[in-house]
Amino acid sequence: MSEDKQTKYIFVTGGVVSSLGKGLAAASIGCLLETRGIKVQMMKLDPYINVDPGTMSPFQHGEVFVTDDGAETDLDLGHYERFTSAKLSQANNWTSGRIYLSVIEKERRGDYLGKTIQVIPHITDEIKMAVRAVAEKERPDVLIVEIGGTVGDIESLPFLEAIRQLGNEEGRDNALFVHVTLVPFIAAAGELKTKPTQHSVRELREIGIAPDILLCRSDRPLSLDLRKKIALFCNVQENAVISALDVPTIYEVPIAFHEQGLDDLIIKNLHLEEQYPHADLKEWRKLVSIIKEATDSVKIAIVGKYVELEDSYKSLREALTHAGVANNLKVNVAWVESESLADDDNYESRLHDFDAILVPGGFGKRGISGMLRAIKYARKSKTPYFGICLGMQTACIEFARNVCDLKDADSTEFNDETPFPVIFKLRDLVGVNELGGTMRLGAWDCELKEGSLAREIYGGAERISERHRHRYEFNPEYINILEEKGLIFSGISTNKKFVEMIELPRETHPFFIACQFHPEYKSKPLAAHPLFVAFVKAAWQNRLSSENLKEDVASDKPIEIHEHAAVSSEE
Repeated sequence: MSEDKQTKYIFVTGGVVSSLGKGLAAASIGCLLETRGIKVQMMKLDPYINVDPGTMSPFQHGEVFVTDDGAETDLDLGHYERFTSAKLSQANNWTSGRIYLSVIEKERRGDYLGKTIQVIPHITDEIKMAVRAVAEKERPDVLIVEIGGTVGDIESLPFLEAIRQLGNEEGRDNALFVHVTLVPFIAAAGELKTKPTQHSVRELREIGIAPDILLCRSDRPLSLDLRKKIALFCNVQENAVISALDVPTIYEVPIAFHEQGLDDLIIKNLHLEEQYPHADLKEWRKLVSIIKEATDSVKIAIVGKYVELEDSYKSLREALTHAGVANNLKVNVAWVESESLADDDNYESRLHDFDAILVPGGFGKRGISGMLRAIKYARKSKTPYFGICLGMQTACIEFARNVCDLKDADSTEFNDETPFPVIFKLRDLVGVNELGGTMRLGAWDCELKEGSLAREIYGGAERISERHRHRYEFNPEYINILEEKGLIFSGISTNKKFVEMIELPRETHPFFIACQFHPEYKSKPLAAHPLFVAFVKAAWQNRLSSENLKEDVASDKPIEIHEHAAVSSEE
């Protein structure tokens, strides 16, 4: 954006119930605007009192998304980065806790010169400053701001008041209000009901915000009569009542909105139609086509601790989808609760039919023994394995115990008295007991070993940068012991302090690799992360070899017995 241009604002709110998909709606709007050449930035304002979601349970809040600068943010920022090219940071996610903390710190310093500190104007001014700071630093054509929570919640009122003031201060030509609402189907009546939407808009109007566009979530299309009724009672134009139907893949949402003219309506209201008249969705349509129409598939087991809530691994699941697109494959994921494998004597048979196994990140001791069983099975049966964060740490523990004969090898996170602490707490964090923000966070550089699978996957790159979120590391005192038994340390931090990647030699295992960082945070639908692309490709090759083996057996053809068989309890 040129210096003389003014940033325009789109504020996205939600009503009736939570979990309607405001984040996806905001990300889809950003995606559509970018297809017209508009420079976009995104923000999320969350009403909860936590300073950030870093200390919140994944079962409560879903995934914590980490940005390059180490901010622990809401999972919606993951949607923003996947759907747009916006570079996000801590400045793009503010909570009530962080806003109030900032105001209180200013009051303690005496910045307010003895004034009585109130929600209006001090809290609302702080919110407006946070929003305008992003606009001033990034200078986007359009800044999209999502307000978390639901209209009517007590905690969201300061944020709603702040965006009301921003709308007035910026002017109607420079601010647009989009409201995501619900039009439920009542089975007993056999019809969709608009009353919840009417009440939600009325509540919004009572605090001074008149929505310009309504995104109506429903499980079936809205009739023309229903659209007219909603437009009449909510005081919006008929073409501003957009049907936000459930779709087979989230990447179809921008296309569905475009076909109803949402982006045309937005740029018209913001007076951008002359500068950005056309949208180019060719690549996006191709992406959706592959996701929906791919005929070949792979089946991958994710052996994790938080599988009861899939949002706990949101970026991970999407990264596998992206890798499937890159390989022209459909990726079927089976969520395996790691704790259940620990108590199951038939765990090998449960894992046998998967084309590949992935162990993701997590915290705490629960379910670790199940992860170790899954890793041992993958290593011995030559099933492709990919470990992320805790998945790398547990792979090191399993190798130390079963290959290096360090029977009680462990992490000090699980057993602080282990005689072989192959995983230990960061030296910088010893004695630090606070949980919030006390980890190795954000982007760190890593040097890749020449001739390694890791370097090959990254296209021959000598150095990479990836995002981290963890407290425990591989203990470098055990590098020589594990190397002597065949483990390859293929990625080391540039300061030589931290092990970043491990792998098994390709002559002993077709694909066994793990990393301390979280590559899923940087995967995009049109630019899949190379580690996931390679992993899905390995899963497909494993499936082909398994199918060929079955065909040979069925035809009575003499065959060599592959090692993809039951794993014995002893090494």
